[in-house]
Amino acid sequence: MKVKVFNYLFIAVAMASSLGSCNKAFLEVEPKGQFLSANYYADKDQAYAGLVGVYDVLRKNSGGFENMISMMNAGSDDHYAGGGGASDGAGIQGFSNYTLNSTIMPESFWSDHYQGIFRANTLLSKLPDIAMDAALKARFTAETKALRAFYYFNLVRMFKNVPLLLDPLTATNMYDVTQATPAAVYAQIEKDLTEAIADLPATVAATNEAGRLSKGAAQAILGKVYLYDNKASLAAAQLAQVNGTPGGTSQYGYRLLASFGDLWVTTNKFNTESIIEVSHSSAGNSDWGWWGSSSDEGNSLNVMVGPRSYSRPAGSTADDIPSGWSFNVFTQDLYDAIKLDPRFGATVFDLKALKAAGKADYIGGYQDTGYFLNKFLPRQADVRTGGGSMELNYRQDTYVIRLADTYLLEAEALGATGTRAQALLDAVRARVKLPSVPVSMNAVKAERRLELAGEGHRFFDLVRWGDAVAKLGSRGFAANKNEVFPIPYRELQGTKLVQNPGYN
Repeated sequence: MKVKVFNYLFIAVAMASSLGSCNKAFLEVEPKGQFLSANYYADKDQAYAGLVGVYDVLRKNSGGFENMISMMNAGSDDHYAGGGGASDGAGIQGFSNYTLNSTIMPESFWSDHYQGIFRANTLLSKLPDIAMDAALKARFTAETKALRAFYYFNLVRMFKNVPLLLDPLTATNMYDVTQATPAAVYAQIEKDLTEAIADLPATVAATNEAGRLSKGAAQAILGKVYLYDNKASLAAAQLAQVNGTPGGTSQYGYRLLASFGDLWVTTNKFNTESIIEVSHSSAGNSDWGWWGSSSDEGNSLNVMVGPRSYSRPAGSTADDIPSGWSFNVFTQDLYDAIKLDPRFGATVFDLKALKAAGKADYIGGYQDTGYFLNKFLPRQADVRTGGGSMELNYRQDTYVIRLADTYLLEAEALGATGTRAQALLDAVRARVKLPSVPVSMNAVKAERRLELAGEGHRFFDLVRWGDAVAKLGSRGFAANKNEVFPIPYRELQGTKLVQNPGYN
């Protein structure tokens, strides 16, 4: 008997599925009916519901136990997996200590992204025949292509050798899929984004459209893609359009926040530094019945990174935070690198020091260092307001791309040399009252580590720079293998897919 492959992607071929609720700020329509059925996509409202479904997969950034941020943190030199023990989440533990194999590789990192691609392909195939305003149709098409490109970008960075699917699969061809070359995948990503940029709006409304992709968002993705595809000059050109004058306000209204700490205030959604942001709700009513089903709402990352059994004695001035599961504790190496930096307090919750001073207590989890990820700690003010489980309905949004990230990416694309690269680096440092340092690749690397600590970028950075062996070799990282994940075992069964080298 053939085993189901691409999980959510392929199951949609056999049966139509509803979109379920979505957690983007503008996506407050609860789609009804069977959005993939033959009689759907009759008008713009149904097309909009289809677009909701394509956007919904962005929640992978911080929603669910298997989210991008906590997983990618765990495999970097800045974090340990943590959690309750060595078997608490086999996949995240295996990535952290480089024993990951195809059996324990969480399938959702593959299947959730292909679910988004399947929805995108379906919508793109239907849009030409829908009677609706031409400009609106062009925008829907552009958003869908940009999202498909982003999902492929995540896939090619994580797995490298992936199928390139541009049309909805059918029951007759789903087992004949083969992998494309990474070059072909990158070419399609760049094509989708280039085509999308022309028809996306320069800005989106801060109220009912917050969270939708804009021209600047697609250019930010494209600039990042070009950098990963070793097209530095093209990357710099795209990112310059996004960034504008370093330290100023760009043509799209992007501007660094005056205070680094304000980035992590949960009510400060869709601020001027946010380029692509995943919105979460504290009223999602998510419960354990659909935990891990790609339908759970809320920022699950929050509860994952909180300390276990946290408490404060009477009169303590320590933060009042809900308890969590102690994943993604910081390493001593990161602590030593950031301890004198102005971003330390917003980044690291030093519970080790608080406990030593008698101001707070907790039960140390696996690989405990006492250093917790303050950017995403759960807060009492963010505890759910609706029904469902408290742990699964935190409201903090998370950034997929923010302006300080694109500043440093552009500086890197410029070879970390020259007046503009210096200005970009200076602007990131000036925001936190740090003096200028001569721009260089080492300076850009150091700045990215401290500015973006805990946001899921570090592992990808180390691989792109060729620094992974030096930084992660002591954890078991092997060159020409651990740069990418193994393809999940079930995706190989009964198919023509080939496992990545080193994982056979």
